[in-house]
Amino acid sequence: MNNLSYQKLFDTFTDLEKKYAPQNLFIEGDASLLFSGLKVSIVGSRKPTQQGIEDAECLAKSLVSNSAIVLSGLAEGIDTVAHETAIQQGGKTIAVLGTPLDIAYPAKNRNLLNVIKKDHLAVSQFAQGYPTKPENFPMRNRTMALLSDATIIVEASEKSGTRHQGWEALRLGRIVFIMKNVIENKDLTWPKEMVKYGAQELTCELLPSVLELIPNITARLEYA
Repeated sequence: MNNLSYQKLFDTFTDLEKKYAPQNLFIEGDASLLFSGLKVSIVGSRKPTQQGIEDAECLAKSLVSNSAIVLSGLAEGIDTVAHETAIQQGGKTIAVLGTPLDIAYPAKNRNLLNVIKKDHLAVSQFAQGYPTKPENFPMRNRTMALLSDATIIVEASEKSGTRHQGWEALRLGRIVFIMKNVIENKDLTWPKEMVKYGAQELTCELLPSVLELIPNITARLEYA
């Protein structure tokens, strides 16, 4: 998608969304995925527990079976599980990168990124040659929250960067789900704080019933 096409999308954003939207969006793959279907982010820890892996797989399978598009950030752990499960199930996935499109981070996800570029969609707000810096990834999460109708947090530690996406999504008026076992984890304070601001408890079994309640607010124009 060239800058003119992104400008079309940008023009449909609310004033609040424009405040947090990137000025440019670089894309490789099927750009129509940005404008069709319910889009749900699955995000979580780079070092997930077995429970987290199973939850991410279950969620991605459920989203695909309900014709939703799975977004994630190509990171190690939960992100990788979400992308790979969506692909294995015959669904569609969007990778929102914290690097330029020609760089896979982590490097071991190079093949996964190539598959997504070929058959799905990869998106980045960082031009080729832009350095990979820690601050890129919270910016990436903000953009992923913007492009998603809802965000599901599978696992995140007390200081995990995944929290950024939850707060950004709530700020943008998007729906945020947090897995029940995460909310019930007594070692974590951020889930309960996020719930106070509107995040909702979720289990994989409940996902199909709540999907129909998520407004499809990101499919704002037909890709031409």
